[in-house]
Amino acid sequence: MDYLKLEKRLFYKFKDKSLLREACRHSSFVNEQTRSDMRNNERLEFLGDAVLNLVVGHLLMQKYPSLPEGNLSRMRAGLVNEMQLADIARMLNLGSFLELGKGEIQTRGREKSSILADAFEAVIAAIYLDGGFYAAFKFIKSRFAEILSDNAASEVIQCDYKSKLQEIVQTGNQIMPAYHLVSESGPDHDKTFVVQICINHMTAKGTGKSKKRAEQDAARNALKMMKKLSD
Repeated sequence: MDYLKLEKRLFYKFKDKSLLREACRHSSFVNEQTRSDMRNNERLEFLGDAVLNLVVGHLLMQKYPSLPEGNLSRMRAGLVNEMQLADIARMLNLGSFLELGKGEIQTRGREKSSILADAFEAVIAAIYLDGGFYAAFKFIKSRFAEILSDNAASEVIQCDYKSKLQEIVQTGNQIMPAYHLVSESGPDHDKTFVVQICINHMTAKGTGKSKKRAEQDAARNALKMMKKLSD
């Protein structure tokens, strides 16, 4: 692997190159090696997740000083979910630098959102351990600058349709809505999900690039139908 190219993409030069190599080393690769001292990226992923949540939380509080905790929590959850992190990893072309086992290579592991998101968090931890908190903060801020725009933040706040629907149902003492996966299509790295929601005798469908997004879309459509009925 040419990790110098990856450093250029990250805009960060490592003092300890072994940290970057470890961040790119998947457990499937390590399991196929005879060396017992080789570590996969799972420990770094654990640390990177904590650093990422801290930095994004800090950036959100800094950018939106008047927002209550509930909105900030929903925004952070929307910003650091698996699909979002995988998209950033794809922009960095991180998949091409990952060390994977033969099985993962054959099943196109370099394109899997879960593997890419985990590796991105591991890279964050590698930068944090190599250059300190400021280096990690700078890297995360640069990657989330566009996503943290006012429009994106507003969308995150407004689009929690599942919670809105649940509040309405609870207020009316009705049966809680049930979400069912109807179908999924497309390759692993670009799937489209269709979810159906059943509430009382009404059904609505939603689509999205993840099950959660499809559920939100289904809840949004259900709210629109309920509004029409009430009108």
